Amino acid sequence: MHALRAGCSWDAGQTHASLVTHLVEEAAEVVEAIETGGDADLREELGDLLLQIVFHAEIAAEEGRFTIDDVAHGIADKLVRRHPYVFTDAAVPDDLLSSWEARKRAEKGRTSALDGIPAPLDTLARATKVVGRVRHLGVGVPLPDEPVTAGEVGEQMVALVARAQASGVDADQAVRAAVRALEGRVREAEAS
Repeated sequence: MHALRAGCSWDAGQTHASLVTHLVEEAAEVVEAIETGGDADLREELGDLLLQIVFHAEIAAEEGRFTIDDVAHGIADKLVRRHPYVFTDAAVPDDLLSSWEARKRAEKGRTSALDGIPAPLDTLARATKVVGRVRHLGVGVPLPDEPVTAGEVGEQMVALVARAQASGVDADQAVRAAVRALEGRVREAEAS
């Protein structure tokens, strides 16, 4: 990356902001390789994603902010902190996801289940994250919990999108509105 930044005008001109689109695209290509590719595809796409991480760390290092080693040490330290039952003699929690969320919440000083959910997440990913936080943090907001298979979810979601499109409804916008309403109920429950 040092050589690329020194010898290639395109690489030299990149910033954290200019690389965002590439970072998102590479992450999507990793997902695609997991879902439809083979090992060679996954290995290649993971390399492309790793390049984005190295690229961002190099830019930060040039600015004197942090290095790739700082990034690696940071994630290693975080994993140790969040897994005391692996790295100490602490008991394994009954609910690993709730334990993880509680540790993360305490570390970051978060006061709401909604804190730290990235605004740019796509609608379905945001809905999934909000619902997961509500469940794992025990926020007093009722949610449906009837069993459903992955196939049923996919088919019903596509059918709902088709019905919405036929009715002139923007399904993505409708889900965003529903997620905002759920977030409002979460805030109300947390305030009471």
